Order: sequence, then C-alpha cells, then structure tokens
Amino acid sequence: MAQAEDFYVRFWGVRGSIACAGHEFERYGGNTSCVEIRCGKHILVFDGGTGIRALGAALKPEEPVDLDLFLSHSHFDHIVGIPFFGSLFNAQNKVRLWAGHLLPDRTLKDVMGKMMAAPLFPVPPEIFAAQTSFLDFRAGESFEPRAGVRLATASLNHPNHATGYRVEFDGHSICYVTDTEHKKEGPDQGILKLIRDADIVIYDSTYTDEEYPRFAGWGHSTWQEGVRLAEAANAKRLVIFHHDPSHDDTIMDRIAEAAEKMRPGTVVAREGLTLRP
Repeated sequence: MAQAEDFYVRFWGVRGSIACAGHEFERYGGNTSCVEIRCGKHILVFDGGTGIRALGAALKPEEPVDLDLFLSHSHFDHIVGIPFFGSLFNAQNKVRLWAGHLLPDRTLKDVMGKMMAAPLFPVPPEIFAAQTSFLDFRAGESFEPRAGVRLATASLNHPNHATGYRVEFDGHSICYVTDTEHKKEGPDQGILKLIRDADIVIYDSTYTDEEYPRFAGWGHSTWQEGVRLAEAANAKRLVIFHHDPSHDDTIMDRIAEAAEKMRPGTVVAREGLTLRP
C-alpha cells in the first residue's frame, strides 16, 4: 500500500483504438488505456479501457476502496473495461466516475447506460454494487476531488471532444493528455499551459511524424510532437502513450531508441511500468 506521501503513476493499459493479443505485443502490452495515479492514500484512475480489469484485481486486497475514475472521453476503447472493473462490484467500495467532454448535450450516466444496454450488453449500470456516482464537469475547469489533490483540465482536439488532466500533489505534477491531434498552426496552447513545468507528461503518441499525414483528422498525435511540446513547456519527463495497434514490440523498440536520441529520458509506456516524479 502507498505511503501517505507517495505519488506515482502505474500503467495498466497503454494501447489505443483496440486491444491487441499475441506474442508480438508481450513487452509493451496490448490492453487499451488505463492509468492509475496514487496521491498518498487517494486512488485516481484515468480511463477505463481493457487494462482496468487487471487494476480491479490488483485492488482487491485493499478493499474497501474509495476511488475516482476520470475519463479522457467516451470512445469505446476508453470505456469498454468499466463493466469488468471488479471494484464496482463490492458494496463496501465507493467509485466516482467523472467526464469533462459531454455537457451540455449528454451526461456520463446516460452514455454508460446506453453502452450497457441491450443489444450491446446484457446488464445495465445498476448491476454495480459499489456506491457509484456519475459526475460531469466542463473541460477547462480546475477542482480538488480529494483533500490535497488538485486537478486542472483542458479541452483536447479530438472527434466528439476529450479532456486532458494535470494532477498536482505534494509539490509535484503528472499530466495525462490523450486523445488529441496537434494543430498545423503550431503548438496547442491549451496543452502547453496544462503541462507547463510538469514532472511527468503522458502524451498521445499514436503515430510517427512520417505516418501522421495518412491519418490527419483522426484525432491523434505523434511522439515527435510530444517531444516538441515537452520541450516548449519545460516538462521534465515525456511518456509515449496510446500505441497504435499496428505498432508491435519491434516497432516500439525503434520508437524508444529514436525518442531517447531526440530527448534523453523519454519513456515508452508499457503495462506494469511505475514512474514517480
């Protein structure tokens, strides 16, 4: 269990778009987005992709747990694991689910209800035994979800909208910025403000600069753009994240090598990796 002052991020799912199985994805992992950030005794989870199932199993010995689950957005690869998140099925647990991209047209409760409904899913969210809350805010707001934990947010450039997060705790900061497409006219000023001087920046690095022109408009960025943003914002450590399904371990090794040369200390996210500011 984390010490009272401990602050770290652990990766449970690092893949984008769709989960990937097979030996060619063993080293970096094939589960879709799920990141755990511990702020002392407080548990924050970012996105509910397929990786969240393993997180639920890992939290079992700590139950009852009281946690917050923040969504970058509600595209399927980022929410598909939520009905399989074990922490939602213990009546002693408290789980708050947050979204900043849906208002004013929708609410998170409505979106989850539609996903977990026939003919797409056999049981509704009411199956969750935990004390479950669905909370909506607007990207750009800042708030304190738990004592001593401050969250700043920003709107991201993605189809149907998305939200980036900055978590500040005990004098340090970790940023979670996925899914977003960089802008042709220059660095995204909203992201630059969000990640300024951050200790760790987790960034949507789905493509390489060479690949990107074929996917312009799809709502994703490149690891090289992540480097440029981190440099411009004076961020300490960049983490390459949201790996494309076509990028197997061999390709990710090449990206890791190139990123290290371009900005020493850059990390490629892999399942099980833990980082501290």
